[in-house]
Amino acid sequence: MAKPLALTLGEPAGIGPDIAIAAWLRRHELNLPPFYLLGDSSFIAARAKLLGLDLRLADATAASAAAAFADALPVVSTGHTITAQPGRPDASSAPAALGSILQAVADVEAGRASAIVTNPISKSVLYRAGFSHPGHTEFLAELAPRDGKTPMPVMLLWSPALAVVPVTIHVSLRDAIAQLSSQLITATARIVVADMRARFGLRHPRLAISGLNPHAGEDGSIGTEEQTIIAPAIAVLRNEGIDVRGPLPADTMFHPAARATYDCAICMYHDQALIPIKTIAFDDGVNVTLGLPFVRTSPDHGTAFDIAGTGRANPSSLIAALQLAARMAATQPS
Repeated sequence: MAKPLALTLGEPAGIGPDIAIAAWLRRHELNLPPFYLLGDSSFIAARAKLLGLDLRLADATAASAAAAFADALPVVSTGHTITAQPGRPDASSAPAALGSILQAVADVEAGRASAIVTNPISKSVLYRAGFSHPGHTEFLAELAPRDGKTPMPVMLLWSPALAVVPVTIHVSLRDAIAQLSSQLITATARIVVADMRARFGLRHPRLAISGLNPHAGEDGSIGTEEQTIIAPAIAVLRNEGIDVRGPLPADTMFHPAARATYDCAICMYHDQALIPIKTIAFDDGVNVTLGLPFVRTSPDHGTAFDIAGTGRANPSSLIAALQLAARMAATQPS
């Protein structure tokens, strides 16, 4: 039997528990890969009752989860009692969310799980508890050192219609421009190419690289970063045999005909990448962390405190994240 996916709880006061339950309830209809939820079974039972759902739970281990999955939602305890109510994080929120992530990483690294799928966290809640990382992506990288080095994580937003990568991520626009360099662009693109070959089955991935400025700088008349930073990076990548085009004006990269010419768009900052994919694929976009020694995917949305516990949360992005994680885990290098 295939190893199950480890699904983290996320922020317990958010919609993570709701969409985990909703995804499991559709397991047969969608032929979902086996997964287990890391958390507190009493808390999950209470959330299901609030949602008016008749949910069967199984207190499980990673080893027993796949066998239990068909008949009950396997819940693997992290040892944290959770008291947070929907939309109301409390002192139990941060320990529960972090404990779930830590256990998921331990399970996948020990070979008990095939991949990690993470539910949304609330960074503000974690920051108040002393969390010092910009987000999930950076935290997971620190948890996965190899040969004493922290891997460089790359955030890919994937959907069947579009895949995008921001070179700079969770920083202000001012800091994003300051951080941008040819070296960062080339390092990001190399990781994208390596993982698209190894985990997406693309032998010759095609990259499109955006400019930074309007109209890709208009030959330097409204910005020179294209000439001094981005074009030199593209030249290096081409010399390495990578199929890459750019720098391209970002406002013409995302219509259907343009999307057909590349497998991944590499953009210079967060919103330049995320606005088009969230417009095109808001319900089925998946957040993927490239560059790690294991597969990690996540729904491409937040905690949605305002609808937690109401039954209105849409599990489509989580379902897509589960399906993609299983696909990637099946093709990742041994």
